[in-house]
Amino acid sequence: MVDGDVDILVCTTIIETGIDVPNANTLIIESADRMGLSQLHQLRGRVGRSSRKAYAYFTYRGGTLLSEIAAKRLQAIREFTEFGSGFKIAMRDLELRGAGNLLGAEQSGCMEAVGYDLYIKILEEAVSEGKGMALPQHEDCLIDITVDAFIPPEYIPSTQQRIDVYRKIAHLASAEELDDLTDELADRFGDIPRSVENLAEISLLRACAGNAGFTSIEQKGPLISFFTETADMMSIAAQLASVPGMRGHITASGGKRAHFSYRLSKGGNGLEEARKVLELYTKLSQNRIDKSE
Repeated sequence: MVDGDVDILVCTTIIETGIDVPNANTLIIESADRMGLSQLHQLRGRVGRSSRKAYAYFTYRGGTLLSEIAAKRLQAIREFTEFGSGFKIAMRDLELRGAGNLLGAEQSGCMEAVGYDLYIKILEEAVSEGKGMALPQHEDCLIDITVDAFIPPEYIPSTQQRIDVYRKIAHLASAEELDDLTDELADRFGDIPRSVENLAEISLLRACAGNAGFTSIEQKGPLISFFTETADMMSIAAQLASVPGMRGHITASGGKRAHFSYRLSKGGNGLEEARKVLELYTKLSQNRIDKSE
């Protein structure tokens, strides 16, 4: 094929790995609806690798009912044809497949194993290490509370802008930063959907909980459990249980994973009540420190 001895090469998708045939000018792909967007983009790149005008045909069986995702893939590959469209293809692929529970309804993509937040942290650490910089150390806290927390495409249509807002939300560290971001979103995109507010509040809750020494906050049904390695957690939990409004809601466990649990009020919002418990816990902890000093 490279030498021009044959005119047609019939093969599998193995050519997407980087086969370079400069004189190839036509590519015909069967069952394109069964392939991923990035895969289609790589395959398309096998032709047009010289000064020759090239053509790529993406076909699927006649009478086949395309799924919504398959139709969007083919539309994207047809839409982004100019040079330098690889980044746009990647962003559209991210939008179609999702990149974890924070960015969509399901976990998928290259961030599947670690989740969006941890992925961003690892990326920052790698970049900082390459620059010879040191990132400040802080405790990570897993938040697993039953609320919708994502940015709807209808609210921010641009995928690139949506990813940028996700990044800003992931870095929230104080109530002041949350207020500033909320004002910015309202100015740029209009009234903020509840799912976006939840996402921002979860990010702030994660930062505050990590600073307070919690390793995770997990909701199962009406119970929200606060896991921590703090030595005096049990005594502080006992104080929590004695606070008016908390009586009957707090139970503590000193097992292998020391934690205390808070039972939600009837019809209560898990995210709001978790924040309220954390604020009270932090206040009691600070009082103990002040008294010891």
